[in-house]
Amino acid sequence: MKAIVCTQYGSPDVMQLQEVSKPVPKDNEVLIKIHAATVTAGDCEIRRFDIPVLFWLPLRLYLGITKPKNGIFGQELAGEVETAGGKVTRFKKGDHIFAYTTMRLGAYAQFICLPESNLTSFNPSKMSYAEAATIPTGGVNALHFTRKANIQTGESVLISGAGGSIGTYALQFALSAGALVTCVDSKIKLPMLRALGAAHVIDFKQEDFTGNGKTYDVIIDVAGKTPYSRSVRSLTQQGRYVLGNPEVSGMLRGLWTSMTSKKKAIFEFAAYKSADLVFIKEMIESRKVKPVIDKRYSLQQLPEAHRYVEEGFKAGNVVIEIE
Repeated sequence: MKAIVCTQYGSPDVMQLQEVSKPVPKDNEVLIKIHAATVTAGDCEIRRFDIPVLFWLPLRLYLGITKPKNGIFGQELAGEVETAGGKVTRFKKGDHIFAYTTMRLGAYAQFICLPESNLTSFNPSKMSYAEAATIPTGGVNALHFTRKANIQTGESVLISGAGGSIGTYALQFALSAGALVTCVDSKIKLPMLRALGAAHVIDFKQEDFTGNGKTYDVIIDVAGKTPYSRSVRSLTQQGRYVLGNPEVSGMLRGLWTSMTSKKKAIFEFAAYKSADLVFIKEMIESRKVKPVIDKRYSLQQLPEAHRYVEEGFKAGNVVIEIE
C-alpha cells in the first residue's frame, strides 16, 4: 500500500510517499480502507516534535527517540471496513466508519488496522468521508470544551482561535446552547465565522479583546495563546475560562484562580467517549452542525498540506483525500 512516511522529525520535507506493507488485523481489530484523513496543528507539532514540556519525554520515548519508530502519522480518518478480525462483532466488510487512531497514529496511508472500540459508523448518504474525518479531533474537543464551560442560554461566550478545526465546531455548539458568541481570529477567517453565526468577530491583530472593557461569561482559548491574567479580568464575576492547550504555568494559575475567586479556570483534556462521537455524528447528519472544510489535498500533496496548516491561515479543516 502507499503511505506518507516521516523519516525523521522536522519540516514537511521529511514526509515521503513510500510503498509499505499492508497491515493485517488482529482478532479484535478491523482493517480499514481510508478515504479521508485530516491535517491539524497537532499533527504538525508531532511531525516537528514541538511538544509541551510536560509531555515531551514520555512522547519521545513512545514515538521514537532519534527518529519516529512508525513514521506514518495522522490522528483521524474516515473510510470503510475491508476485513474484520475473528473476534470483531460490531463491524463487517463495507461498513462506513470514522475513527481516532490514538497515539498509534497511522492515518496517512491507504489502510490501517484499529480496534473496533475506536470506530464509529455513519451514513455516507448524510455525511461525506471528508466531513466524518473531522469529528474525532475538532468535534470531540469542541464538544468537551463547551460542555465543561456549562454554557447557559443567553450567556456571552468568547472563543479565541475560533477559525480552526476545534473553534468552528465550538462556535456552533455554543450557539446551539443559546449563547451570544464573539469570535477572535485572523482577518481572513472572520467572514466565515460570521456566516456560521458569530454575533461579533475580532481581528486579533487589530484589537486586543482583553482591553476593550467588555466581559464574558465564558472564554474558550482554543490554542492557549491568550494572556492569562488579562483574560481572567475579562470574565464576569462567576465566569469560566477554558484553557484548550494549557502549559504547566497556566494549570497552576488556573488552580489558584478557582480556589481564590468565584471565577473558574478549566483545563481538563477531552476523553474519547462513544456517546460523544455518536452525538456529534447525529448533529451533522441532521445538519444542526456543519463541518467547515477549507482545502482538500491528495495523499501525495500531504507535505504541501502541512505547510499550509503551519502558515496559520487554515479556516476550519484541511482534509486529505486518499484514493
